[in-house]
Amino acid sequence: MLWLQAENGETVLQQLQLDIVGFLAILGEGSVLANAQVSTLSKWIFLPRLIPAPQALMRPTRPTVLEPVPGHITGIYSGNYKDTINHIGNIVCDANSLPAHSVRVVRIKRTGVSLVKSRTIAPLTGVLFLGFFLSCVLLGLSIWRQDGMSLVATCLLSFLSSLIGYGNKWELKLPERRSKKGNVPPGDVVIRYPKGSFLIVRCPEEVARELYFAPETIQYLLQHGPAYRLLSLVGTIMLMGGVICLANAQIESQIAWAASYMLLGSSYWIVAALPAKLHWDYSCYTVTNERLSDSNQSAKGFPSESPTFTQALWKAIVVSKQIGWVRLSNACPDTPAWQRWLKQAEQQARTVQLVESKTEEKVTTWEIPDWDAQQALVALLNEQATDDTASIKNAEEVVVRNMEEA
Repeated sequence: MLWLQAENGETVLQQLQLDIVGFLAILGEGSVLANAQVSTLSKWIFLPRLIPAPQALMRPTRPTVLEPVPGHITGIYSGNYKDTINHIGNIVCDANSLPAHSVRVVRIKRTGVSLVKSRTIAPLTGVLFLGFFLSCVLLGLSIWRQDGMSLVATCLLSFLSSLIGYGNKWELKLPERRSKKGNVPPGDVVIRYPKGSFLIVRCPEEVARELYFAPETIQYLLQHGPAYRLLSLVGTIMLMGGVICLANAQIESQIAWAASYMLLGSSYWIVAALPAKLHWDYSCYTVTNERLSDSNQSAKGFPSESPTFTQALWKAIVVSKQIGWVRLSNACPDTPAWQRWLKQAEQQARTVQLVESKTEEKVTTWEIPDWDAQQALVALLNEQATDDTASIKNAEEVVVRNMEEA
């Protein structure tokens, strides 16, 4: 077996080989990309620091839109429809984790002229400053150890983050309604998630436009495409040079580098596992939770859970008092039985009244009528099946009669 041994006056530590430490600098793309867009929105993106896997941010082309979330959005009064949920709209309400067949109601208002941006004090800011602190420590260690290769690696890999930050820095532009004339319908929307849950958002039309229907615009600080690609090339050369210098640094410096990247990689992984809304500042919107009469008051957002999709759909109709959005978003089958059920549900929903709770919270509550939506649908489906059977039998009798006459 081969073991570390002191030879030719060298210590056991000096016999240790850590040339592989350079690979630690390019590991962890997934955790970096998880919050890449919100991190490049921050003003701290220009701070020289160590980051794991910097090549993840040196892409041939930059994203032009924020990543959407699967779902169906329908305007109750406007008739607008989209089959994806805008990233910011999902961040503001954070309802894609609702239990299956549940319903949540919120009211959203715009309370300021500020823009949606990254939070100044957030977990992501903490890892940015951790990278800056580690850069300073490694710089001091390189000077103390008189390790020129480690010094060059520190400068190249630290200022590489500033270069990447300049190429990816952007601002979020939400659309604004330019014309203020004319009567505009309310902007209330219903969002249906893949698990069969519903989020009803009561909001003005301009809020619905900003958060859900109009595209989010990314405006980069460096808008010239060829200039960005040239900058990425320079960054790639800096990364390769830094890794080469790191492989030729003293063993003591390499140990410090390995520990730094292991700590950074773990920190970025933990931050990537946190809810995305912790990194965004959307204080310009005020979200007020409302509830149905059978909502779970101890759960976040007061969701009303149901055993079936039909009952969840019925509760969404109770709040919206409309059924046009159901057809527009294909939320139910287009059969005679379902269409009759929708009309019955709409009639029952129009009797619902808002009730202000008498508790200190004063939460707006929607009283669910005493109507068995599931049983009503079953009865209509049975009736349709009977009618279909009778129609088929009549059609067969006509065919037989025609054959006999022929």
